[in-house]
Amino acid sequence: MRSLLRWETALVFLLVVVALGGQVSTDGAFLSGGNLFYLGLDIGEIALIALPLTLVIVAGEIDLSVASVLGLSSALIGWFWNAGWPLETILPVVIFIGALAGAVNGLLVTRLGLPSLAVTIGTLALYRGLALVVLGDTAVADFPAAYTAFGTTPVPGTNIPYPIALAALLAVLFGIALHASSFGRSVFAIGANEEGARFSGIRVKRIKLSLFVLAGAVAAIAGVVYTFRFSSARADNGLGLELAVVAAVLLGGVSIFGGKGSLFGVLAGVLLLGGLRNLLILQDTSTEVLTIVTGLLLLVSVLAPSITRRLATLRKATT
Repeated sequence: MRSLLRWETALVFLLVVVALGGQVSTDGAFLSGGNLFYLGLDIGEIALIALPLTLVIVAGEIDLSVASVLGLSSALIGWFWNAGWPLETILPVVIFIGALAGAVNGLLVTRLGLPSLAVTIGTLALYRGLALVVLGDTAVADFPAAYTAFGTTPVPGTNIPYPIALAALLAVLFGIALHASSFGRSVFAIGANEEGARFSGIRVKRIKLSLFVLAGAVAAIAGVVYTFRFSSARADNGLGLELAVVAAVLLGGVSIFGGKGSLFGVLAGVLLLGGLRNLLILQDTSTEVLTIVTGLLLLVSVLAPSITRRLATLRKATT
């Protein structure tokens, strides 16, 4: 717990450094109201998907198919809309299909005992392929302005984008579930020692399945947000977004081995990753460099806790 608090403190310090450095290097543009609004839009889907993925990783599993579920949900929105369905019907159906996609992952992991890394790499390709089958390489963009405004306008009276407001609401719910409920304690117990959790009476398979279902449903919601933000339903929406989401979660201090992490740290990781990407965009940095930076942050988030543990072990050995 102490090491986690130190990591979160370091993240907050880095956030301050990035904010101040960005403000100076962009002549005050970085912390302007307009740029912060667009920063919020840019990290909206990452923040949404990071919430359930935090629980999945804390439980000792991983889901790399979330961005493909986002793309599949976007493609389905376009296909259903072209078929004449009203959006009031499309949205709950798409979220249900997203939950179903998560359930497929969960059943393969919990019932067949397959490793979640291998399963979700497979469904990453499967769901993206299904999206291409559903919509092909076309784009659907004639959605009502009342819906597309959700992805591009602030909450009335504030400068907060609707996607961030939605992510904040879900963050409260997920935070309570993870840190202030018996369900959350069970998730941590599973990640720390699955066999011990099973012997203590925790329904390990049922909880893991529910986490994958949640990840699929929230990824579908992120697909709705993404579609309305760009006013375009495409099969390749969110392509590669899983890299940024996993980087943000691990950067937030969640152990890739499970059993450790906090939602506060993950939200700080999302902000730090988003802030760095936004700062690079303001500096006219290419997309390739953004990808490199995201990959480097992912490596740092995996290596740093391991190095910290080894240094702590060495200190204890020498005392």
